[in-house]
Amino acid sequence: MHRHLRSLRRMERDHGWINPLLEEAENERMHLLIWMQVTKPSMLERGLVITAQGCYVLFYMGLYLISPSASHRLVGYLEEEAHLAYSDYLRALDANEIENRPAPMIAKEYYHLPDNATIRDVVLHVRADECMHRDFNHMLSNKYK
Repeated sequence: MHRHLRSLRRMERDHGWINPLLEEAENERMHLLIWMQVTKPSMLERGLVITAQGCYVLFYMGLYLISPSASHRLVGYLEEEAHLAYSDYLRALDANEIENRPAPMIAKEYYHLPDNATIRDVVLHVRADECMHRDFNHMLSNKYK
């Protein structure tokens, strides 16, 4: 949002950054919706997610105003951790430590998965998304130098 407002304020192009950032935000929103379908969080868990999101947004906005480069680098590192977490999830699925249930419909529609898709298929797609987000944010951080 900061980039968008700055582009409007200065009346100059943002050199194509806004659309990819919006696409990344939409993709992350879909990840949240997919995993909410899978895990069926309680009201307490939903409240904790909302609280964590609020704290993160405030922190991130402040950091972005101080150092956009550090903000994108932080997101790149968070995406690296997400990739590792999804890799651990895959290992647990493959070891039958976690049941490999059918994929939720929202994931099948979003990723165009076949009717017989499983959670493992979803994890593979989400993990690939996280790799793209990681690389994109590290690239954006490098652009500020």
